[in-house]
Amino acid sequence: MTIIIIILSFRTLVFRVRNLLVVYTSLMSHAFVYIMASASRVLYVGVTNDLLRRVAEHKSKSHAGFTARYNVTRLVYFEEGTDIEEAIFREKEIKGWRRSKKVLLIESFNPAWDDLAADWY
Repeated sequence: MTIIIIILSFRTLVFRVRNLLVVYTSLMSHAFVYIMASASRVLYVGVTNDLLRRVAEHKSKSHAGFTARYNVTRLVYFEEGTDIEEAIFREKEIKGWRRSKKVLLIESFNPAWDDLAADWY
């Protein structure tokens, strides 16, 4: 999967994921549910209002905890919305799923388990 990123200004980002052009600006309210994975496919489900920042934190292991301990540094899935409460509800829903259902979700979006943020930094 190829992801192309173009920074238009300090707060505007354009990138292409699966042939869909996605534009992010600071004027839009965002809420993301995301799944990170390790090379051995240990999973972490999270929610954030700033996906770029949060993924960078996971990759740099800036917070001691589960993802740093288990080297969970690859973004393998994300959903975007505008309501943080809905995103938190969705995060809890996904966290409650069996691992097999999470794997199906990831593979429906990213069959090769590529790091979707590999070219972001």
